[in-house]
Amino acid sequence: MGELIAGAWDLGWPIMVMLVGLLVYFQATIKDPVTKKRATFQTAIGILCMFLVLIAVSNYTANFNAATGMLPVSLVMITAMAFIMGLYFPNISALMKIGGFMFFVASALSGYGNWLPQVEGGFPPPVVKLDFQSMSAQQLGDEGEKLIFGGIGQSKTQGAIGKGQCPLCHGFQKGFLSERAPNLFGIPARAAEQLKAPTYHMNDAASRTTEQKESFEGSGTAIDAQEYIAESHACPSCFVVPGFGVKGSNDTVSPMPRIHKPPISLQLGELAAVDTWMYTREGVESPGYDAIVTSYEKFIPEADRPKASEGDEEGGAGGDILADGSEPHDTLFAKAGCTACHTIPGIKDATGKVGPELWEGTNAPKRIKDGGYAGKAKTTKEYITESILDPSAYVVTDYPDDQMPKDFGVKLTGGALSKIVDYLASLEEGKPLPPKE
Repeated sequence: MGELIAGAWDLGWPIMVMLVGLLVYFQATIKDPVTKKRATFQTAIGILCMFLVLIAVSNYTANFNAATGMLPVSLVMITAMAFIMGLYFPNISALMKIGGFMFFVASALSGYGNWLPQVEGGFPPPVVKLDFQSMSAQQLGDEGEKLIFGGIGQSKTQGAIGKGQCPLCHGFQKGFLSERAPNLFGIPARAAEQLKAPTYHMNDAASRTTEQKESFEGSGTAIDAQEYIAESHACPSCFVVPGFGVKGSNDTVSPMPRIHKPPISLQLGELAAVDTWMYTREGVESPGYDAIVTSYEKFIPEADRPKASEGDEEGGAGGDILADGSEPHDTLFAKAGCTACHTIPGIKDATGKVGPELWEGTNAPKRIKDGGYAGKAKTTKEYITESILDPSAYVVTDYPDDQMPKDFGVKLTGGALSKIVDYLASLEEGKPLPPKE
């Protein structure tokens, strides 16, 4: 508040000095005591109102580009000024009261709008085409870190998640206990050891005990560490690390999606970048780009290899707008990545097991009433919005915190968020599924 008062004084001190001078003048020239008293009082009120307006302007200037939610304070101050002027200046009373009421309504609406969770929209960033094949190992590894964590240097940041969505389940730091999937620190060395596991059955896919025997008919099994990594990405259920299978499957089914398929859809160059980072960050020499791509081609048939469409960014940098709301519902949820982790009734391929099933029309009212709920939502749609923008506000029982990305506020436009919220709010157990595009 002190900063606002100082800013107001800087903006209007000449006016304030002039008004004080007028006050002194009135006192000196007006002879009638009653008139002098009224004029002095009204001048003081005028100075107070002028100062409120200057503080309002100072607040507006200081917070225009800030995410503090303080802009409505300016409207409140102008509202107060208008009502004060209406009370003590009879000649303009009606005008000030009408203006004060209009500012009161504006400040109420503005305050409510700033209280709601904010979503940043806008145009996607400029398209950047990347030639993975011509990159050095370090450059390729940097692009891999962007794909995994959303940016270079983000690998140690809690909750940092890129296009690949790997940190939703995997740990990447030495000694970190992963609950949903193996910790990938040291995977270049451990991959070769996994080939020796009794349940892996090298070169004998048919005898595997997992639900899925091979990535596609005739794809074979891995014969070296890089091929093991490639197969793990292309066919997670071909071999499930003990203890990390879907609950009740006896480690025959992996909860991990195939990351070359929707909603993640990493291309071969992106997969090579991800793998390169896992080698280079540990100081281990990475196989060359061509060798990594060849390992994936063994487990991904040509028809299933995602291609970059015209205008797509092949780099997968973490700052992209994922969806703008113009997409059909199935595409929208896939682009946002929801289908990889959640089961969403009525949405194609939304069979994820990492997060809770999203019957939010039924779930949200119950969770708002939960004694452990510490969020601010009062309605179903407010709860869903809060869950997307601030996942840690309420963590569903049996699902760990920090699994869901916290940057959907900048990766989804307002239209996309609204469309997702509306659909999820319509999902009620025991009732027909809502219509979708």
